[in-house]
Amino acid sequence: MRHRFLALALLAAMGTVPAAAQRAPNPAPSNAAPSKSERIVSLGGDATEILYALGLQDEIVAVDTTSLSPPQALKEKPNVGYMRALSAEGVLSTGATTIVANAQAGPPEVVNALKSANLRFLALPGNESPHNVAEKVLIIGKAFGREEQAKALAARIEAGLKRVDERRKHIKKPVRAIFVLGINNGRATVGGAGTTADTMMQLAGATNAADFKGYKPLTSEALLSIAPEVVITMRRHGASDNQTLLNSLPGYNESPAGKNGRLIEMDAHYLLGFGPRTHEAALDLMSKLYPELAQ
Repeated sequence: MRHRFLALALLAAMGTVPAAAQRAPNPAPSNAAPSKSERIVSLGGDATEILYALGLQDEIVAVDTTSLSPPQALKEKPNVGYMRALSAEGVLSTGATTIVANAQAGPPEVVNALKSANLRFLALPGNESPHNVAEKVLIIGKAFGREEQAKALAARIEAGLKRVDERRKHIKKPVRAIFVLGINNGRATVGGAGTTADTMMQLAGATNAADFKGYKPLTSEALLSIAPEVVITMRRHGASDNQTLLNSLPGYNESPAGKNGRLIEMDAHYLLGFGPRTHEAALDLMSKLYPELAQ
């Protein structure tokens, strides 16, 4: 049960957790007086992080449950729920003048209703990739008159991604890694091709040992057959939690990763959110994968 909860927490950061697993949103009062001319509802962790980075936090009147960074976002802003299971009434009750939405926001009928409402709907590019992060920053900056700040932030992101590309050239032999989303009923759910985890592993110079598409539960025999040299998973707090993971991950102890103690834990939103810190997360992962490249 504990591993299922942790997996759901990670899914929330990635924008894939089922609506039934989400906690109830905080009420979004419709009578709150706007402090500025803009009243922004941010639907997506990437959107929220960019808005804060551009200094627009005071104009945000509500966020969704995937807005995990910065941590104060969910603490100080009303919560309209999970971005893929929105209520048009709940979002509109905030009195929003602008909605900034991740491409995965939904369901479609709610998005269509919001687009038809008397407000501005700013849809961010889809196809989550580190290479469209700067584009999202520029779109948001232009929409809210923060072009100069956005250009500066986009330039830092592009420069950071360039450093990632340059450092990756020094990798002589890519390690075979897997990303474990969670463990349920004795099976590890692992990210294959086409997942955000796969994208980040490639960016950091690792080869994804999972030779399938999407997320798939693996038995111990299947995990042993792909023989990962490194296991990447979400960060857990406390040594006891780490040991529980090692003991319950089927096939881990017999794999090359288990024999060499190569388990990497990172914050899910930081690693997979494709926000303005994506290049930093890639460099951090690369340094953990290849300590000899750390600077």
